[in-house]
Amino acid sequence: MLIFNVTTVQSLLPGPAVPGPDKGGLLSATVIAQLTGPGSLNRTDTKWNLYGTDLGHMFVHGNRTYIVFGDSYGPDKRHPRSNVMAWTDDHEPSGGLHFHGMIVDELGRAKELLPAKKLWGVETTVIPTAGISDGQRMYLHYMSVRRWGKPGHWKASHAGMAYSDDTGQTWTKHPGAQWSGNSSFVQAAFVRHGDHVYMFGIPAGRFGTVKLARVPPSSLLDGTAYRYWTGSSWESHRHTDATVVVPGPVGEMSVQWGSYYGKWLMMYLNEHRAAIVLRTANSLTGPWDEEKAVVGAATHPQLYAPYITPRWNDGPEIYFTLSLFGPYNVYLLRTALHGRV
Repeated sequence: MLIFNVTTVQSLLPGPAVPGPDKGGLLSATVIAQLTGPGSLNRTDTKWNLYGTDLGHMFVHGNRTYIVFGDSYGPDKRHPRSNVMAWTDDHEPSGGLHFHGMIVDELGRAKELLPAKKLWGVETTVIPTAGISDGQRMYLHYMSVRRWGKPGHWKASHAGMAYSDDTGQTWTKHPGAQWSGNSSFVQAAFVRHGDHVYMFGIPAGRFGTVKLARVPPSSLLDGTAYRYWTGSSWESHRHTDATVVVPGPVGEMSVQWGSYYGKWLMMYLNEHRAAIVLRTANSLTGPWDEEKAVVGAATHPQLYAPYITPRWNDGPEIYFTLSLFGPYNVYLLRTALHGRV
């Protein structure tokens, strides 16, 4: 068994491929601020020993917006952690998202929330892919990565749910809701709508299709309570019955309601186009319209993981975090549809 060398975590992560610039035409996207790492708005390096990280998906708990990151490290790629979490009390994001705190260890460093065995081929890392709150309890959907492959490809052993009852200080992986590493729900995006939490899912890697499930908020930890969209009903409890709602290739994704546009917004990386793309729909089950490219690798090489903010979607601006593999840090951007709906 090969032991994962955690001191080289960044070099082992699957950076996105960089084909030629996208040919589909881009919406206008503006970088507002670098959120993490040296020189960032939040100086996470000097405050919390967070020099490099990625992802940055968000959920609201109480009055705060929580931002969850993936594989992270300190100076010279030391002190690796599989995941960390910050929060902001900002009321609007036009000047960037200011971190007002992070979940920290006894030394004041950003703390790993969900532990990983860090054994290559067994459990290289544990990555939270989506978060949500029911008002009392926090939840994270996570994937257990067995090993990284070529860019955009990796193997997972399983995906599951974890919860926290102390505002993110400690987390418990719950065995009651898990999906196999070959399922279409290894990575997720959560949306609360009506009486259900909707979970969009994709397989491990960045080349799968999107499928859809839903569950009552009180049953997020009960795998038998999830029902999967078959194309005509929610009757099936088998994830293998779920139908495709968005074709691939789809990388890390997010879904939010845009009240200004009166549409659901979905954003993800399309590796074939080397671009972050946006789709809209009137219904969560679709149909989802054609992709609109938001930002491409020609201007932002090795881009991935666009996460729309869960707040501030009541105007024309669409705010989202974006990871860049080269600097291995997270940025806040904004775009708008400019009538293209």
